[in-house]
Amino acid sequence: MSISRQFPFTTSAKPLVMCVTLLFMSIQPDWWIREQSKRGMIEPFEEGLVRDGVISYGLSSFGYDLRAAPEWHIFVNAFNTVVDPKAFDPDSLVATEGDHCIIPPNSFVLTRSVEYLRIPDNVMVVALGKSSYARCGIVANVTPLEPGWEGHVTLELSNTTPLPAKVYANEGIVQLLFFEGPRPDITYAERKGKYQGQTGVTLPKL
Repeated sequence: MSISRQFPFTTSAKPLVMCVTLLFMSIQPDWWIREQSKRGMIEPFEEGLVRDGVISYGLSSFGYDLRAAPEWHIFVNAFNTVVDPKAFDPDSLVATEGDHCIIPPNSFVLTRSVEYLRIPDNVMVVALGKSSYARCGIVANVTPLEPGWEGHVTLELSNTTPLPAKVYANEGIVQLLFFEGPRPDITYAERKGKYQGQTGVTLPKL
């Protein structure tokens, strides 16, 4: 049962509802992530943190580090296109594959996770950039993964420096934090979200 059903707040009290809901949500540790992944939450799943000679990925104390797939979509200005989220032009991008990607200065690249995720109906996930990349000026967009969503995670990486920047496939790219709380009235799957079940790098949809 949702918080709003348990406590019939008025519209003006919605901020209070949000605060109460947050009190009911808790970040989940490694053993919880491991148990959920046995049920298919993360596939493939790495039992520990892999870090020798690579940018770390796998299970950590209170999170899971996803890997970047060897698929890259780099923004270019070859055709004088306008980037419009309501009418996205694929000519804005150059698609390539490889074990790494060079992001041009002050530019942007899309990739996806190696892992396929199935988020439980009472869990909210937040994807954060890794500090190893952030210290090089490579910023990953903060991405929420909603209750009931599943698919490969499309990841957005910005090179904020005036220099070319290198990112690596099959190594860590973002860290996931898992917050468990009351089940919402309607999950992402139930409202038929437009990015449900996405595979590969998925471009903006209206």
